[in-house]
Amino acid sequence: MPANDRSRKQFVSAVRTVVIKLGTQLLSGKEGRLDIDFIASIARQVAELRRRGIQVTIVSSGAVGAGLRELNIPKRPTDLAKLQAVAAVGQRRLMDVWGAAFEPFQLPVAQLLLTRDDIDSRTRFLNLRNTIHAVHDLGAVPIINENDTVSTDEMVKITFGDNDILASMVTHAIRANLLVLMTVVDGLLDAAGVPVRLVESIEHARALIRTEKSSLGKGGMDSKLRAAQTVTESGEAMVVAHGRMENLLPRLLDGEELGTLFVPAGKKKSSRTRWIGSVQPVGTVEVDAGCVTALVERNKSLLPAGVTRVQGNFSRGDVIAVVGPDGARVARGLSNYDSDDVDQIKGKKTVDVRSTFKDSIVYDEVVHRDNLVVG
Repeated sequence: MPANDRSRKQFVSAVRTVVIKLGTQLLSGKEGRLDIDFIASIARQVAELRRRGIQVTIVSSGAVGAGLRELNIPKRPTDLAKLQAVAAVGQRRLMDVWGAAFEPFQLPVAQLLLTRDDIDSRTRFLNLRNTIHAVHDLGAVPIINENDTVSTDEMVKITFGDNDILASMVTHAIRANLLVLMTVVDGLLDAAGVPVRLVESIEHARALIRTEKSSLGKGGMDSKLRAAQTVTESGEAMVVAHGRMENLLPRLLDGEELGTLFVPAGKKKSSRTRWIGSVQPVGTVEVDAGCVTALVERNKSLLPAGVTRVQGNFSRGDVIAVVGPDGARVARGLSNYDSDDVDQIKGKKTVDVRSTFKDSIVYDEVVHRDNLVVG
């Protein structure tokens, strides 16, 4: 997967909106405390990009780590309420540090704390996008984090899985041109430990990932590849790079060969399609092999005749997952029927579906092609 300056520049020369994500380990200095000098250097780089007319949205980890140090607690609590209390204390400290870092550049900061519901709700998803745009219009810098103080999923993970995934969802929401995951390694490494500079195939890259995770960070390279798949399939680029490189962000936007660049797909997806691909499915329908071929290779709608099984309880308009006979996910989309009705019409031809619901509004498709995202 070779790369050169020219190939880099063709993907970054037109970038006008960037999302950057900084992990806990990257933000931490000696004794695990927030590295104020490093955060100040990031603020300086963001200010430089803004002078170039490039909008930057920050996804910042570090609330729990900052809270542990602020409260002098030696290790992460196992009790959910205490863990959320630590995050609440740490989030205030985290924003204090960011605010102070941007003050010399006369750039206010705006705090946005998100939960998974803010993505899964179409209305809230659109409002998130509008709010971030408004923050930029007012001359401030949006700083986003998972709302750990109200998340109620398993303690071992946050609602999005980790902030790599959150950053990819934010990239979706605002249709940013580039996502930069700033970490403590120089991108994706091959079997010999040499950085891979350009990735055009996520599946090829997946074979190279290492499973190690830091003691402070929740994500590994696997989560970064999931984020890359989400972003590149929507037609945008992503870079994984060592965040401690001198003046990293301006150099990346100048086209320097730093970190690993994940090449975007040729066609950009619409905002609606991106949202469907981001939402956690409420239920699942299993389809036969012929239906898989029709969906994937012929861009067809999901018809009742191809459905073999229904799992979960969902309503009309909910996002559902579509899986093949082997259980592998094929697509997701907006269902025209609730789960009980899909169960009733599964395997039936269109004429039989119409006779089943002769006194009701009938759809020929379980999911219309316009509301279906394959992959």
